Amino acid sequence: MARTFFVGGNWKMNGSIQTSKDLVANLNKAQLDPNTEVVIAPPALHLLLVKDLVESSQVKISAQNAYHKASGAFTGEISVSQLKDAQVPWVIIGHSERRTLFGEADSNVAEKTKAALAESLSVILCVGETLEEREKNETVSVVVRQLDAVAAEVNDWSKIVVAYEPVWAIGTGKVATAEQAQEVHAAIRKWATEKLGSQVAEALRIIYGGSVAAKNCKELAGQPDIDGFLVGGASLKPEFVDIINARL
Repeated sequence: MARTFFVGGNWKMNGSIQTSKDLVANLNKAQLDPNTEVVIAPPALHLLLVKDLVESSQVKISAQNAYHKASGAFTGEISVSQLKDAQVPWVIIGHSERRTLFGEADSNVAEKTKAALAESLSVILCVGETLEEREKNETVSVVVRQLDAVAAEVNDWSKIVVAYEPVWAIGTGKVATAEQAQEVHAAIRKWATEKLGSQVAEALRIIYGGSVAAKNCKELAGQPDIDGFLVGGASLKPEFVDIINARL
């Protein structure tokens, strides 16, 4: 089964209204690989602005986070139902910065993923290990633990893209080699085969996130189990187009 290549751009807490306009303008005029699905995640304050500015049906919008409750006294949060109402079709769940800086546990990630899917949102589900965990050879066990938590709450994985992002390679300039990334992606697909069944595993898109840039995207994209990227800093630069076109 051919899996559609997927490139997400996570802008994180960066940019102004003007820079958001500039980034979208650059995407609007670019020649993008028509066989690549593109999703960009601006800061929450700019979600609807960016959504209205995007001209290509190929480019979708994502929130960077969401809360699992539909409404209530949760100051500062945005609910999955509010995202659905605003016609924001994607949400990033479990990003390593949410886990490490804001204390989100595996159970929180699972709960949010379940809630997002219940509202028919598509989810970029992030998993990955810290440097300490990698040095202890715990990479696969950590990733499997994180995935198992979601699998305990979710049966249908058709609207989930799994993003493997080694925490030690995010924003550091370090990057896993193509072989290291492929090894973990293959382990994730093996987990999916055993846990979810071979048909689901074959269709599941597993993307890589961790200092992806124009200089390394083609080699990474050439690996058999790497189905795209979740891009951080480089999504704020013109080279994001080169990453989208990594398979051309």
